[in-house]
Amino acid sequence: MSTRSSLAWDAWRRQTSSLCRQLFFFLFCTVVENEIQASIDQIFSRLERLEILSSKEPPNKRQNAKLRVDQLKYDVQHLQTALRNFQHRRHAREQQERQREELLSRTFTTNGTQKKILDIANMLGLSNTVMRLIEKRAFQDKYFMIGGMLLTCVVMFLVVQYLT
Repeated sequence: MSTRSSLAWDAWRRQTSSLCRQLFFFLFCTVVENEIQASIDQIFSRLERLEILSSKEPPNKRQNAKLRVDQLKYDVQHLQTALRNFQHRRHAREQQERQREELLSRTFTTNGTQKKILDIANMLGLSNTVMRLIEKRAFQDKYFMIGGMLLTCVVMFLVVQYLT
């Protein structure tokens, strides 16, 4: 096996290994997150039953039981929020990783602007010869404009000098 194919094989193996690790981590996180979410949902349903049962307590214990159920609800809501924050951070991290890979795999070319101008000129059907003639004409027109401005200034100076 040549060194070039050996290097390509090693790079492919590393990429495949990295992809497998990421896929395993994603599946593991998804399974764990789903289990946590199911547990939280189950806790919420049990808390609703506890709330119903607490309302059936004797009046002297009812306030204390309701307070404990409310505290448990509050704690579970914090767990739910923490899970959502974790999922959001993981999603943002995955998106950043995808964008980083996309940027690293993108190929950049030099003289992108010059190529676009030539592409536009070719789309319009203008050949290189016609483009050079247009540039030459623009250069000549600039000298005609400057000459005309100087001639106008000289004429205006002479008119003011001899007529006043």
